[in-house]
Order: sequence, then C-alpha cells, then structure tokens
Amino acid sequence: MSHNQVVRELYQALSTGDVAGVLARLDPDVVVDEPLALPYGGTHHGRDVFVQSILGVMMGHAIVEITDFDVYEGGSGVIGRLTGTLTAHTTGEKLPITMIELHEVDGDTVRRIDVFLKNPEELAAFYARSAAGAVRV
Repeated sequence: MSHNQVVRELYQALSTGDVAGVLARLDPDVVVDEPLALPYGGTHHGRDVFVQSILGVMMGHAIVEITDFDVYEGGSGVIGRLTGTLTAHTTGEKLPITMIELHEVDGDTVRRIDVFLKNPEELAAFYARSAAGAVRV
C-alpha cells in the first residue's frame, strides 16, 4: 500500500467516525504533536492516548464533521489537508477548521503526525466557550 493510501484510509475512517479504522492505520507507538494552545496540545505517544486525549476531547466538546481532505506525498512524508466544521454540544456554535498534517508513514501505519492549524487560538477559544456553556450541577 502506498504511503498516500495509508493516510487516505486514516482520513476516510476519521470522516466516518470509524474508530477501528483509525486505529488500524496508526502505529501502536504513534507520536502526535498538536499545537500547545489547544486543550489537548502537546506531544502524545501511543494510539490509545490519541483516541482518549485528542479525539476524546474534541468529540466531548463538539460534533466533528470533516467536509474535505486532500493527501499529497512530499519528500518529508505525506502531507494532508483536512477541512471541516465543529459544532459545540453546549452552545450550537459552529467553527470551520483547516488543518495541515505532516505524516511519517512506515509500512501500512502512520508513525508520527505533526498537526498545524490555521487558527489554533480561535479553536482554543471555541473549546473554552463550549466548556463555559456546559450546565454545571
């Protein structure tokens, strides 16, 4: 399988909510580096941590809809561009997002993902508003 195809399958699984498909394309020791401004920012090690610490936080705050993705093979790895919309569970606010990711692929799995967001501060503020809108008991 080509490196492009590995990332395409990862993105397809993400866009349909297929967690098993996502896990199948991530190396067990995957390293994911997210912008520090985000609630899940920093460097994460392992696919279970990816699912809990990144996807879990994102989906805990909002409905995640991936509207489009492109994949390009470059000299340093596979470059992916994701676009989508987040809809806050608590407020209904919608936020368009664009992410660029650099993937290091080994065989049929992704070993490393470096994530670059067009608007990390705006996304962090969205999460803060979403959390503030939660009903507290």
